[in-house]
Amino acid sequence: MVLGNLIGGFVVIVVGVNLMPVIADQVVAVTAENGTNVTGAAATLLDLTTLFFALSIMAAAISLGISTLRESGLV
Repeated sequence: MVLGNLIGGFVVIVVGVNLMPVIADQVVAVTAENGTNVTGAAATLLDLTTLFFALSIMAAAISLGISTLRESGLV
């Protein structure tokens, strides 16, 4: 049971980390495009998309570690 959770969690983390540059490139492409009318608060939130994605990967890693330690009886 613990091994299955570890493997699944590591797959999620590896896929997320590998998608990070793609997401960052797409955000830059959308904000740098001349024809877009993304301004103000929408532009700020769009710039924060990469940060929120990174935070979600970090949260997945932390929850994976906590759940694994809890199931093994160390916490």
